[in-house]
Amino acid sequence: MPQRPWRHVAAAVALLAAAGCASSPQSTSANAGGGPKGKTVSFVGYGSTNQWGAYFNGVFTKKLDAEGVEVKDLTTMDPGTAVQNFNQAIAEKPDLIVTALLDTTSMAVPIQKAKQAGVPVLVFDGRPDPKVDGDVMQVVSDNVALGSAAAQNIVEGLTAQGKKRGKVFVITGTASSLVTQDRMKGFEAEMASAPQFQVVDVQDGNWDPTRSGQIATQLLAKYGCSGIQAAYGMADYMALPIIASAKQAGCPVAGPNGLVVTSSNCFKAGIDAIKAGTLYGTATEDPGTIAEQTADYVIRYFNGENPPKKETVREERVTAKNVDQFAAQCSNA
Repeated sequence: MPQRPWRHVAAAVALLAAAGCASSPQSTSANAGGGPKGKTVSFVGYGSTNQWGAYFNGVFTKKLDAEGVEVKDLTTMDPGTAVQNFNQAIAEKPDLIVTALLDTTSMAVPIQKAKQAGVPVLVFDGRPDPKVDGDVMQVVSDNVALGSAAAQNIVEGLTAQGKKRGKVFVITGTASSLVTQDRMKGFEAEMASAPQFQVVDVQDGNWDPTRSGQIATQLLAKYGCSGIQAAYGMADYMALPIIASAKQAGCPVAGPNGLVVTSSNCFKAGIDAIKAGTLYGTATEDPGTIAEQTADYVIRYFNGENPPKKETVREERVTAKNVDQFAAQCSNA
């Protein structure tokens, strides 16, 4: 299992600097310093009805509870409710707001309000709207790399089958989030290098496995088993319903001529599916790793250590070739 990147902050900062995206250290605000004990965090994260969010929330909250931080749960999977919860958090004046961005654009104004009210904000997973990028601290996934990895899996899988051409559909996470948009940038850029494989349909699955299965069923009915050669579901729990829908429709999966399915956001079920040969590949971005790094960032901030303004979690592509290397990391949820 690779070592968790939060233990190597200096290396992460060096990589960011080399990429031209390093930022100067976050200046200590009135809310930072003095240690984490007794501090308050309003947590406007992903709701626990989401599998990724549920595991992240448990790890994040447990680690801060152990440090004496009071975490107020304002999590949700509804973008409109997230805005309301964020505004509520501003009014309560916590020591820190920690938030995910289900709808990146709609959260820009609340973030500006938080700045005006003197309430610091830490964004995790996906980057904020460029208009407020300088107003928040960040612990973000490398979502472009995750999308690129998914495309590499598809191209590699179809090429291994001897395919000279093929059609692909994508079921994304919440389309209004830069998490999703950045993954699609990486995915589309990589797919452009293999124009023989054409993306014919992109649907918003809103990080919902049930919806993903419904969409997959509709798309397979629309194009037929012979009309689709590969599919990308943005999380393992979205890709596995694609596989189930294909089997239910009588479409072959994997093997010498079956549907090539890939994902991101690795989970135990995805690792098991890779080992079974039904899921071609995934990528890391497991909730435990980023939860640990985000909680660690909060603790360092409250300790007055001036952590870098932005930290990026390194991601890895996972296939049958290296699945054992990442099985432990990816099997906690």
